[in-house]
Amino acid sequence: MTQDKKQISAEDALIARYFKPLATDPGAFGLVDDAGILSSSGDDIVVTTDAVVEGVHYLATDPPDTIARKALRVNLSDLAAKGAAAAGFVLTLALRSKEDAWLRPFADALGEDAKSFGCSLLGGDTVSTPGPQMISITAFGRVPKGHMVGRTGARPGDVIMVTGTIGDAALGLDVLTGGTVATALTSDPAARDALISRYRIPQPRNVLAQAVRDHATAAMDVSDGLAGDLTKLCSASGVSATVNVATVPLSPAAAGLVAGKAICVETLLAGGDDYEVLCTVPPAQSDALIAAGRAVGLAVTAIGTIVAGHERPRFLDGQGQELVLKRLSYSHF
Repeated sequence: MTQDKKQISAEDALIARYFKPLATDPGAFGLVDDAGILSSSGDDIVVTTDAVVEGVHYLATDPPDTIARKALRVNLSDLAAKGAAAAGFVLTLALRSKEDAWLRPFADALGEDAKSFGCSLLGGDTVSTPGPQMISITAFGRVPKGHMVGRTGARPGDVIMVTGTIGDAALGLDVLTGGTVATALTSDPAARDALISRYRIPQPRNVLAQAVRDHATAAMDVSDGLAGDLTKLCSASGVSATVNVATVPLSPAAAGLVAGKAICVETLLAGGDDYEVLCTVPPAQSDALIAAGRAVGLAVTAIGTIVAGHERPRFLDGQGQELVLKRLSYSHF
């Protein structure tokens, strides 16, 4: 039955205008139901959820299209680290207002990323809030039964590996908030823009998901900071680690800031928002993971070794001396 337009609520109208076009999976039922269906196809379903909150994960002045991409991509990053192929997501959106100038670019960017990453909108909820805006996404992925890569499989002797570069997003936030990095890069607008982009628009490593599944014994994405997240992985696996800080991959901008003493290396190791894959790999398979990354244009770097024990991971400088880190990661509380 066709619903009388007068009976359509403002919320329903908002959903129909901005988000129904994104719900292309048959299991979404065009967003006319209050639930959707995700077919398992015999695989295990991997579930992850992350929220981004104004003033915590993004700035009020950030463009709405970048906020949409970040909200989805931080969840896709979790799926990549589990070795899972993206399958779909549900969205909860808490808004102060329903202005087209914000919602249109937000919805358009979300739809572009959903299509690009093969992760369709399946449903969700929209609510009003008097406080900061919040976007919460729960994403679903598929892995062959019993093959999800967890945090608990690292073993002594495994090589610690990480994708991409570390620390750029934290530097991008510093640029946006007028910190020391902004001052140091006053004459280098290209570097400033590159760092800001890393903060606003994560690059989830989903192209490497199958290789992570094939080769890694344990994995997670780097969201709160490399040092803290490695500590979490080691704790879950009941092991410790030694990291050669000189081998941690840095972008040219980050390396230049460290060399010029504008920042210390702890800023990069504990900064967070990298959304790179951190994994442990048996030595005999490390070259295969590096080659898999090279095949898709993604650097994968060995940065240390898993060792027996329950101590916190040790971070060694170029002379083999241990760095005492005052802070391991970003913490909400």
